[in-house]
Amino acid sequence: MAHNKNEWANKVFGLIRAGNASAATAQIKVAPTVGDLQRLQALVVGLPNTKENRQLATVVQEELALLSAPRLHRAP
Repeated sequence: MAHNKNEWANKVFGLIRAGNASAATAQIKVAPTVGDLQRLQALVVGLPNTKENRQLATVVQEELALLSAPRLHRAP
């Protein structure tokens, strides 16, 4: 079965567009891979510049930094 690499990012972006920032933040904190976060980051860049969207962009950046550290990779 083929797996869509953008599936996770698109689902989390859907939460963001629906206005459910707390659920999106929770999902960002348990992101499966760095690549998924990078795809989500690319989607978040296109959002309007509101306080909530800036906070989400910051959360994505912080989680990217944490997940990129070799000792903090999540087990499969």
